[in-house]
Amino acid sequence: MSVDSTAVPVPVPEEVGRLYDRLTALDTTEAGGSLHLGYWDIDENDVPLEQAADRLTDLMTDRLRLDKGQRVLDVGCGLGQPAARIHRRTGAHVTGIAISQDQITRATALAEADGLGDQLEFQHADAMKLPFPDASFDAAIAIESIFHMPDREQVLSEINRVLRPGGRLVLTDFFERAPIPAETRPAVDRLLRDFIMTLAHAEEYPPMLRRAGLRFVEIVDITEQSVRQTFEQMATQTSKAPEDLQTVFDDEAEQKFSPADMIDVDEFGSLLLTAQKPA
Repeated sequence: MSVDSTAVPVPVPEEVGRLYDRLTALDTTEAGGSLHLGYWDIDENDVPLEQAADRLTDLMTDRLRLDKGQRVLDVGCGLGQPAARIHRRTGAHVTGIAISQDQITRATALAEADGLGDQLEFQHADAMKLPFPDASFDAAIAIESIFHMPDREQVLSEINRVLRPGGRLVLTDFFERAPIPAETRPAVDRLLRDFIMTLAHAEEYPPMLRRAGLRFVEIVDITEQSVRQTFEQMATQTSKAPEDLQTVFDDEAEQKFSPADMIDVDEFGSLLLTAQKPA
C-alpha cells in the first residue's frame, strides 16, 4: 500500500517498541491509560478524553459482533484497557499483542490485579509475523496501531491467516482526507516522525483488503467526531507538563510534536474500517 511518507521513513518495529516503552514509563496511573483518540457526538466537547476513548473502543467492539467465549486478537494492545473493556462488554477472551515489552509486562500485571488473568493474555509480538496458528481467532481489532507497521498489507494478510472463516476485523487508521497545505505540513510531518507512523489513503483499502484475502465491509470517516477534540484535550494536558511528553522523542530534533499544532489541520483524518474473512 502506498502511503504519504515524504518526511518519514518506513516504521521500524524495534523503534516503535522503544517509543512505547518510553510512553509506558510516563503513565503512572494504576488503571493504565488508553493511548488512542476519543469519540464525541458532534458539538459535544465536554466529555473527558478518557471517557471518549472508551466510547471509541465500544464503537469498534460492537462492529465485531462477538459472542461470549469467542477469541479476539487485539493488535497493538497498549496497556490492555481496551482488551479488558472488550471482555467486560462481550464475555470474549482477548489476546493482546504489542511490540513494546514494557506494555506487555504492564498489561499483564494490570489484568491479573483486576482478576482478569484467565480472560486476558498479552504477548510480545510483531504484527508482521503473528505467532499464532491459522484460524486461531473469531475476530481481530486494531485500534490506531496499523499506521506503525512497515507494511499494512502484510499485517492484513497475517490477520486474515489467523482469523477463522467469517471472522471480522475492525481497525482505525490515520489518513489524508485532502492534500495537506504547505503551511500545516510541518506539523503533520513532526507528528508522523515523532510517533513513527505513516498516513494511509482511504481509497486504497478496499483493493488492499482483497489482496490480503479479506472482504471489505465498511469505511467510516470519524474525523469530525474524534480528531480535533482529542488534540484539543491533549494540548491542555501537555501544557501542564510539557517536558514529560518531550522526553520520549528524539533529543536531536530541532522542533518536536505539539498537539496544539494539529488542532486546525482538518485534512488529517481518522477512519474506522470493518472487514471480514469470507466464510
